[in-house]
Amino acid sequence: MNLNKKKPGRLQKLQEKAILIALYPSGEPEYIIQAQINELQELIYTAGGRVVDVLVQKRKKPDPATVVGRGKLEEIQSSIEENEADFVVFENELTPIQMQNLEDILDINILDRTAVILDVFSQRALSKEGKLQVELAQMQYILPRLTGYGTKLSRLGGGIGTRGPGETKLEIDRRRIRKRISDLNNEISSIRKHRELHRQRRKREGSFIVSLVGYTNAGKSSLMNVLAESEVDTEDKLFATLDPTTRKLEKAREDNLPLLITDTVGFIRNMPEQVKAAFQATLEEISEANLILHVVDINHPEYPQQIEIVREMLNELNIDLSKEIIVFNKIDLLATNQIYSANLERTYPGCVMVSAKDGEGIDELVNLIISESKSHFQLTTFYVPHAKSDFLGVVQNEGGEVIEIDEHDENYFIVKARVDSNFYHKHYEYTADAQNIANQNGGQ
Repeated sequence: MNLNKKKPGRLQKLQEKAILIALYPSGEPEYIIQAQINELQELIYTAGGRVVDVLVQKRKKPDPATVVGRGKLEEIQSSIEENEADFVVFENELTPIQMQNLEDILDINILDRTAVILDVFSQRALSKEGKLQVELAQMQYILPRLTGYGTKLSRLGGGIGTRGPGETKLEIDRRRIRKRISDLNNEISSIRKHRELHRQRRKREGSFIVSLVGYTNAGKSSLMNVLAESEVDTEDKLFATLDPTTRKLEKAREDNLPLLITDTVGFIRNMPEQVKAAFQATLEEISEANLILHVVDINHPEYPQQIEIVREMLNELNIDLSKEIIVFNKIDLLATNQIYSANLERTYPGCVMVSAKDGEGIDELVNLIISESKSHFQLTTFYVPHAKSDFLGVVQNEGGEVIEIDEHDENYFIVKARVDSNFYHKHYEYTADAQNIANQNGGQ
């Protein structure tokens, strides 16, 4: 992490110190204020910083020039000097003018919540796709903040550590940024097409797709590792996993079902628009899922609110919530009586309670996934005329699995295959059900 103005890129041995500023309207419940402050503290910690002071102000609306009032500015200045702070983070999103004015008055690096999130993303992105998406989000964030900065752009590094595009080219002008945004959009569009081809292939192969979604740090990746017997990196920090990962659901292998499980980027309250736009191609993976496992940290005091935040995001993506199953994770951290006293089954019908850490409830979850997949696929017998011998290829190309072929019938290939309902109805004329109806009608 590096916020050193004179030597950007030099990693400091100690965490740099942050002062957190939050502005709320009068009457805002204290538990909401505390939850939001706690989350921003976690974000700063994940980015590599350490909060040394928290200052809260309640007022009807932000000051258009400096967000907070004159008295609070003096309090912030005193805290900066007393704590020898390296930067100030505002919970509220700052306008370019507010950020410029605050830096002029306080003479310190000023960040807002969006900048911190982008900085965390810049650290977490490992794949080429992830890095492109993060850079696009950073560029879109930086562009409107160029006005009026002039040589002071050296302070605008895209977040804690001045990583990303701000580190390599701070004085870049609007035209070059817009050109880079255009190039990034084209590259991401190409990735989106590539992903679509992968999705089409999975459909042809008849894969049943299970997508893990949830609030950041709910334990999705840990659950992924258990279900897929994989080693996806996990860490007890926000956005520990950024790049989407797809694996076979190994725990269902003995059922010989084509099951795939995909882990996606975690959601968070007030996800910056730049991030949502940049990660649209990644989030589209969720829309193609046959089953959505909404992973929830049951130990988090604000888990009901987190559930609603994720559901709002899914609605924005036009995701069918009828495919959603709530999976309460981390039950190992709660006593049994606490779990049942929460009336989870009544509030969230069909929910499952698991611990990715010690394996409790995992078998029940796997059985539920297998049951859902079997209702999606069905074992069907087809009577295919010899002249339609290419039907076997059609089965495989359109998402089915040929189980057995009997060529002894003089009129037909008798094909047993596992197919989804769409394939069944599309080729109904060849099914055993259709043949039985035809025989009955012929015998009348």
